[in-house]
Amino acid sequence: MAARFADRVAVVTGGASGIGAATVAAFVAEGARVVALDVDGAAGDALVRGTGAVFEVVDVADHEALTRVVGETARTFGRIDVLVSNAFTTAFGAIESLGLAEWQRTLDVTLTAVFTGIRAVAPVMRAQGGGAIVNVGSISGQAADRGLAAYNAAKAGVINLTRAAALELAHARVRVNAVCPGLIDTPALRRAFGRLPEREAPVRAVVPLGRFGTAAEIAAPILFLASDDAAYVTGTTLVVDGGLAAGTGIPWLVTGDWT
Repeated sequence: MAARFADRVAVVTGGASGIGAATVAAFVAEGARVVALDVDGAAGDALVRGTGAVFEVVDVADHEALTRVVGETARTFGRIDVLVSNAFTTAFGAIESLGLAEWQRTLDVTLTAVFTGIRAVAPVMRAQGGGAIVNVGSISGQAADRGLAAYNAAKAGVINLTRAAALELAHARVRVNAVCPGLIDTPALRRAFGRLPEREAPVRAVVPLGRFGTAAEIAAPILFLASDDAAYVTGTTLVVDGGLAAGTGIPWLVTGDWT
C-alpha cells in the first residue's frame, strides 16, 4: 500500500484503545507521525510499544490541556495535517434518573472537546495551507437509544458541528468530515455486554451483515476521509454500520425465505 501520509502529522484523541488505537496504527502504517491522546496511560504505553506513536496522557475535557498539546505538537513537528477527534464517554440511565454531572461529563468529553480540538488546530492548518479533520460520530447521533440520552445528544452535536466547521473552514482548504460507526467490537462494547451478556446475541442479530464491525473497519474510512483520496469531500457524514441504520426497525411483514 502506498504511504498516503508520508511526512504528515496526525493527532488522534481517544487513541489508546478501540477505534482510536486502530486508527493510530493505520496512520503509522501509512507513513504518518502520530500523536495519540488518551486518559489511559497504561494502554497508551502499550500503544507506543506497538506502533511507535507519540503518546500524551490528556483528558480532552480539560480544554486548556488539549489546546496546549495541540500547540506543542505543531511546534515540535512544524505542522498538523490531520486531527481525528475520537474520544468519548457516556452515562447510562433514563433521563429522569440521569445526574447533571453525568450529563455534563458526557458532553464535555464527547462534544465540547471536538469543538476545542477544531478551534485549536484550525489556525495551524490555515497557516500551512490546509488539512483534514475527521470527527467520530455515531449512528446514535442520527437516531436515539433508550438510556443513552446524553450520548445521543452529544453525538448529534458532533455531526452538526462537523457540518458547521466544514462550511467555515472550506476557504482555508481545511476539510471537516465525520464517520458514524454502528456496533463495533471494541472494549467499550465488551464492557456493555459484560453487564448484560444475555443481550449480545439479539443485538448482533439486528445487524443486517450479521456481525459487529471491527475497529480496523472504522479506521479505514477515517483514513480515507483524511487522505487526498477525499480531496473533494467535506461536510459529509459517512455511516459505517453493517446496514444497521438502513432499516426502520419494523419486523418483517412478508413471508418467504429471505436468508
